[in-house]
Amino acid sequence: MKRLLLLSLVICLASSLMAQKIMTGAESVNEYLPLLQGKRVAILSNHTGMIGKVHLLDSLLSLKVNIVAIMSPEHGFRGDADAGEHVASSVDTKTGIPIRSLYGGGTPGQTTADQLKDIDILLYDLQDVGVRFYTYMTTMARMMDACAQSGKKMIVLDRPNPIGFYVDGPILDMKYKNGVAWLPVPTVHGMTLGELAGMINGEKWLTNGIQCDVTVIKCKNYTHASLYVLPVKPSPNLPDMRSIYLYPSTCYFEATPVSLGRGTDKPFQLYGHPNMKGYDFKFTPRSVPGAKTPPQLNRECYGVDLRTKPSVEEINKAGINLEYVIDAYNNLNLDDHFFRSAFESLIGQGYVRKMIKEGKSAAQIKAMWADDVAKFKIQRKPYLLYPEK
Repeated sequence: MKRLLLLSLVICLASSLMAQKIMTGAESVNEYLPLLQGKRVAILSNHTGMIGKVHLLDSLLSLKVNIVAIMSPEHGFRGDADAGEHVASSVDTKTGIPIRSLYGGGTPGQTTADQLKDIDILLYDLQDVGVRFYTYMTTMARMMDACAQSGKKMIVLDRPNPIGFYVDGPILDMKYKNGVAWLPVPTVHGMTLGELAGMINGEKWLTNGIQCDVTVIKCKNYTHASLYVLPVKPSPNLPDMRSIYLYPSTCYFEATPVSLGRGTDKPFQLYGHPNMKGYDFKFTPRSVPGAKTPPQLNRECYGVDLRTKPSVEEINKAGINLEYVIDAYNNLNLDDHFFRSAFESLIGQGYVRKMIKEGKSAAQIKAMWADDVAKFKIQRKPYLLYPEK
């Protein structure tokens, strides 16, 4: 009797755990397969478009879906190209299906009417990381625009946002709009791409307010409080969750002479420069796959090691932390030569550079965008597809 009760308890516990397992939109094949049957389909995906251990492309081909094209974002279909690297169109060697690159080395989501003329439906499946300057969001927005103008349907297979549990940063000043700064949202928006697709339509952010015929296949068992660990690294220089959690705070070094660890095994978890003083920690960026010519290549850099401290809990509680950028700025004493023009596109507002130069603290700067965060949380509410807690 005791064994029977114990077995029942184990079965109930296992069932409960299974019920809570987060499922991506791609896993709900029965929901979108009927929409694809008899249609000419293009897949916009990359190495993250997995259904368990099988890629979305292979899954759909096994189900006899007519895939006429693959479209690839920044980093390419296989996800191994450098950030910003030109990605040429090609052919998938495994299937023979043409790959149409949407990233020619500048603006994500570049497309032409010719790239869409032979399709009926665009199926979008990319794993985003929830930060405005991560280009998969821009790619989606621009493809929504292209589909709307071409009269094509779009389906977004939603995936969890790994930092969907907070909102932080200023809303983008649209005068800084470019490939890494496309939508008027905070730096960390706390939304999935499926939710953003609804917001893009609802807020009329497409050209002349046009609407895209978009269907979102939702995740299951996901909330904005979920700590979702990505099963596949989303791009070459985000190798693990710690890099992803630090990404909203250390990516600004991209617009400075400071190395953020590209060319090491822990990008976004280090920062340093050959001329930084007072630090014992040192590292040397090398040419590696995914970072062939990193900043400060082959130069010994002195700086800060974020690989173990602060804790993940402290990183996520702090949200965007400008202390790292301020520290490097004060140490190098380069004044305005520290910043490149891309800094405003990354942070989204012009006042941040000014306040850093004035000696303001990270907390003082963060207080400046508090109203933006509060405003956006209200603005986005009608478009949320998942509970906030």
